Amino acid sequence: MQHLKDTFKHKGKRKQLIFELSEMGIKDQRILEAFEAVPRHFFLDLAFDDQAYSNMAFQIGSGQTISHPYTVAFQTELLDLQKGEKVLEIGTGSGFQTSILCELGAKVFSIERHSDLHLAAKFVIHHLNYSPKLFFGDGYKGNTLNAPFDKILVTCGAPEIPQELLKQLKVDGIMVIPVGEGKEQKMLKLVKLSETSFSQEEFGTFKFVPMLERTVKK
Repeated sequence: MQHLKDTFKHKGKRKQLIFELSEMGIKDQRILEAFEAVPRHFFLDLAFDDQAYSNMAFQIGSGQTISHPYTVAFQTELLDLQKGEKVLEIGTGSGFQTSILCELGAKVFSIERHSDLHLAAKFVIHHLNYSPKLFFGDGYKGNTLNAPFDKILVTCGAPEIPQELLKQLKVDGIMVIPVGEGKEQKMLKLVKLSETSFSQEEFGTFKFVPMLERTVKK
C-alpha cells in the first residue's frame, strides 16, 4: 500500500507537530517521543497525506473521526501511563491512539463497534508491529474477561459515565472520559479511591463523536 511508506518529508512534519504540541502545553516527553515514533499518516486516507500532521481531526469512515493530535496527547497525558499497565480503550477508531498507548509500553485492550474500522485499524497496527488485543463489540460493556484495568481511556463522547466501566477499573486506577450530551463534552479524569468511591476532575471542553448506544452494527 502506497501510504504505508514513511518518508523524510513525513518525519519532518512529525517533528513540526511535536514542537506544536509542546508549545500547546504537552509536557510528557515520552508522549512526544511516541508521536514521533508512530506515523499518523498511516491511519488516514491517502487524500489526507499532506495534512496528516496538522492539528486537525479527519473523517475515517462510518461517521467516525481520528481525533486532533492535541486531544490524543492531552488524553494520554491525563492517564499518567506507566510501562506494563493494562489499559482498556473504548473506541479503537483508526488505531492511532491505540498505537500511541502501545508505543508507551501499555498492554492495550481496545474495543470498536464498527467492524470495518476494527479491521482497518487491525491491519495498520499489526503492520507497525504492535500487538494490542483488539475486540469488535460494545464499548459500554467494557471487557470483563480481562478486567480489572489500571487505566481506562474513552475516545468518544459519553452521555454519562458508564457504570460498567467503573467496575472494571482497579482501585487507584484512572479513567479519562469526555462526558456530555451535546456537541461538546467535558474532559473528566476519575480516580477510583475504593470499590464505591471516586474523585473527579474536569479538564476543559472538547468535541468528540458520540459514544453510540448499546447496539453493535455489523
